Amino acid sequence: MSKYDVLIDKKNESAQFMVDEITHICRDLPTRSPGTEGEKAACEYMADVLKEKCGCETATLESFKENPASFLGWLYFTLTFSLAGYILFWFVPVVGAVIVALGFVIMVAQFIFYKKFVDKFFPEKTGHNVTAIKKCTGEVKARIFFNGHPDAAWNWPVNEKFGGFVYEMHILLTVIGGLFNLAICIAAAVVADGYAGIASPESYGGLFWAGVAGAIFVPITIGLYFMWDEKTIVDGANDNLTGCYMGIAVLKAMKDAGIESENVEIGVILSGSEEAGLRGAMAWCEAHKDDYKDVPTWILSYDTIHDKKFLGVNYRDLNGTVKTDKEVGDAFMAAAKELGIPCQKTWVPPLGGATDAAAFAKAGFKATGITALNHVLEDYYHTRKDTYTNLDAEGLADCYAISVRTLENFEKKYGA
Repeated sequence: MSKYDVLIDKKNESAQFMVDEITHICRDLPTRSPGTEGEKAACEYMADVLKEKCGCETATLESFKENPASFLGWLYFTLTFSLAGYILFWFVPVVGAVIVALGFVIMVAQFIFYKKFVDKFFPEKTGHNVTAIKKCTGEVKARIFFNGHPDAAWNWPVNEKFGGFVYEMHILLTVIGGLFNLAICIAAAVVADGYAGIASPESYGGLFWAGVAGAIFVPITIGLYFMWDEKTIVDGANDNLTGCYMGIAVLKAMKDAGIESENVEIGVILSGSEEAGLRGAMAWCEAHKDDYKDVPTWILSYDTIHDKKFLGVNYRDLNGTVKTDKEVGDAFMAAAKELGIPCQKTWVPPLGGATDAAAFAKAGFKATGITALNHVLEDYYHTRKDTYTNLDAEGLADCYAISVRTLENFEKKYGA
């Protein structure tokens, strides 16, 4: 039996520690939307836990500037441009086509690739990260970070009331409506040489009636203005205090058992404002772009460890556009197989958003993402149902056990 087997055998105790800590933060600390004092307070609290209960010599709070409302605020531009394009279809379709196309450019840049395309149009705030390190007893030969994001999302009322299928269909139909508006504007611009005067069946032919039929997308598009409630912040118990506490639980269990690593530094990164478009992870990568290159360094990034049957390693992230590190992902999968715990290869699909693993991977760090959620969104995702009474302790225990075994195997491979 290895020293780490002791930790794995007590995985249920570590899961209960996570549940208790998550419950405390949700009940007793302020809400944690990106760039708020609540997010900062949670970072400060967990930094203290890392120093006092986990043996970390350092747990540094780092600030960064951001514009949190831009991540969903781009919708206001894209939706307005789509509706404006539909109106202009009847008068100046060539202008309508340009405006609708611009709306899609904003969507692709801001949401598909998480660029800071319209950030400057929204208020600036200060977000916070934490970097904690538990030193090894001997020469540093390798380093591993456990990562989670401490902020919580704004409530999504449609998903809360009707569930993910209705929510996702609403988005899909809105996108289809925008593409429809773009198509009829381009077609009308060709038919009417860019200017219709006032459209009629005579000037537009069959396009006129296509435009009439397109009115069905107007209320659907308007409805998406209300897809998020900026005044209501969810608890974020699963998304993503579970991710924050995975590494904290590993370090606390090691300290309680008197286990030290001889040649592997173990750290925790709490990257704030993930819900604002990975802004904290991006800021961390920029601040530490020249750091941690001295020895092999891995980042295990956790997000929403909710349901064990969906536990998986994301080999692609950021709407499927970014590859995560295969070596790190394979190591987590191998550890799961050793323990006989089901874990699947998965990805963050197009229109599925991203996790902080994408930011680390894009910046050149050896990182992978671990999630345990249904990508056909369930009604707790970004809603008030994501609370401490809706945690999966068994799923947390399994993910924790795999994480410990991954650490053990990493130590054998690089720290010997």
